[in-house]
Amino acid sequence: MVDGNRGPTGRRRRCVAILVDKVDWHARRLVEAFECLDAAPRCLSLKDCGFSTQAPHGLTLPGFDNRLPDGVFVRCVSGGSFEQVTRRLGILHALDSLGVVVCNDAPAIERCVDKSMTSFLLQRAGIPTPETWTCESSEQARALLDREARPDRPLVLKPLFGSQGRGLRLIEGASALPPSEEVAGVYYLQRLVAAPEAGWRDWRILVAGGRPLAAMVRRGVQWITNMHQGARSEATALVEPLAGLAVAATRAVGAGFAGVDIIRDREGRHLVLEVNSMPAWSGLQKVTSLDLSQALAESFLAHLQPAPAAREALRPERGTSGP
Repeated sequence: MVDGNRGPTGRRRRCVAILVDKVDWHARRLVEAFECLDAAPRCLSLKDCGFSTQAPHGLTLPGFDNRLPDGVFVRCVSGGSFEQVTRRLGILHALDSLGVVVCNDAPAIERCVDKSMTSFLLQRAGIPTPETWTCESSEQARALLDREARPDRPLVLKPLFGSQGRGLRLIEGASALPPSEEVAGVYYLQRLVAAPEAGWRDWRILVAGGRPLAAMVRRGVQWITNMHQGARSEATALVEPLAGLAVAATRAVGAGFAGVDIIRDREGRHLVLEVNSMPAWSGLQKVTSLDLSQALAESFLAHLQPAPAAREALRPERGTSGP
């Protein structure tokens, strides 16, 4: 149970819940980073959290008893059924409504997990991004492909909810369109950005607190440049327009920190591909000297009150109807 952890000076340390799926390298590095910054971190999974009308603040958070954390750092929201994911995001919404600092918060995660919403927000903010279309009707998708796709000008079909380069397909015409059940009933189609003379590559920039932290180039042996699909990473400088585009894209989706993927087309234009609100950084850490876990923890703690009071429970007058 978290019970007002005290630092060496006797001052209460800020309690930080780190939401993870499992205690992996990222979780361990975050714990070390927060402890070095005199915070009291605790890893827990949203799968183990819940709602309870008997709890003083309406939530059950393992290890926190009737207290609330001062902040919640969201490293991972586990996948699951629509109902399970809805409940887990609901807990993040509830924490935010209770005044707990959550980063990234539920709205930002929802915007980034839904690639179609990310594309919409990037376009609306005037941030260059590849041409993108989303529809549920296979007839609409075929008509789109008849109009836009060619063997030398294919579209990329992506899972609406997906990561690590899994499930991507090149579609050169309507005959290659998979049935609706193979794409969970949604066709997310994006213009393939053809490889320039330098080969298949893109950039990943990690942003936190409104500033870029580090960047790397990912070079692929094929058009999928994700490291889980065999790409290799190289260090690169945080130069313009990469840095500015990454910060602007993070701001457009309302994220406190993000991993932004940027690609350059044959005309030399830089386009934002995706914004990841729960990015991994182990690959990027290998090619940068900056301690990224420490930088993320510092950025997060900067948003908390400098000397938070112990949170025994929510004020009893909130949500009550007694005399």
